[in-house]
Amino acid sequence: MENESTFTTPSVPERIALGKTGLQISPLGLGTMQWGDRMFWDYGKGGYSDNDLRLVFERTLQAGVNFFDSAESYGNGRSETLLGQSVRAAGQPVVVASKYMPYPWRLRKADLIQALRRSLSRLGLPKLDLYQIHWPFPPRSVETWAEALADAAQAGLVQAVGVSNYSPDQMQRSYDVLARRGIPLASNQVRFNLLSRGPEKNGLLQACRELGVTLIAYSPLSQGLLTGKYTPQNPMRGVRGILTHGKLGPAQALIGLLREIGQAHGGKSPSQVALNWVMAKGALPIPGAKNLRQAEENLGALGWRLSENEIATLDAASDKIG
Repeated sequence: MENESTFTTPSVPERIALGKTGLQISPLGLGTMQWGDRMFWDYGKGGYSDNDLRLVFERTLQAGVNFFDSAESYGNGRSETLLGQSVRAAGQPVVVASKYMPYPWRLRKADLIQALRRSLSRLGLPKLDLYQIHWPFPPRSVETWAEALADAAQAGLVQAVGVSNYSPDQMQRSYDVLARRGIPLASNQVRFNLLSRGPEKNGLLQACRELGVTLIAYSPLSQGLLTGKYTPQNPMRGVRGILTHGKLGPAQALIGLLREIGQAHGGKSPSQVALNWVMAKGALPIPGAKNLRQAEENLGALGWRLSENEIATLDAASDKIG
């Protein structure tokens, strides 16, 4: 039964640095956007339950993954609650990240501190390892929120701070504000995968390398499109089906190449190759998982590495899709 963890445990992956914070994390994380989300991921009615998510956490932690990413907006806080329950039950040190959404009605730096305290309450933690600004929304400037992050760090509520969905310029401006306060910008979390290579092409990935900022890649499997599970004849359903309409056909050649390269590495799946590609680019992928099978699939991306030639071949195939 899928509820029973019968998988073998791979060797614990080597740790990588989270920016210049001193935190050491696994090269693969777990994103929890699906946890508690009913509109996009059909939580509670799509074949996965709270117990499934608990087992996902336990299996992922068992394999040596120690980075778990959430946000106050995921499932209206339900994701943080579920993640916090698993973290406390495990009783092991992990790196927990969450995010602040700068809604237009949140105009004061104090709003971030208040939201952070609510996130900590849902997580059941006294301090957050990484706190990120979810989007660079107006009307307040990125400098305002960078100052608020610095306030949170100096108040002892967070160990490290980051941003999400920031352009190279917005990231640099935030970096500069934090540097003046003596605080490193740990990360920039953006969409990055073989079908969304903007960070590589707009200079963001290179800027992260130069500044010592970790690029965290969300949707590293393009919300399931790169798993090989879906085709034009078997499309995704619901909101994801609408968002990926017209993309499945052009992606099939790339998925075929992922499958072919995976065979050369002992039968790795398209998703495992796609995740390995993200890691090979120097980014931290945080795929989601709704059940043990998906968790195990993600973990199969660890412990091996694509060759430079394979990476170049995948890059070329991706470029043809546009």
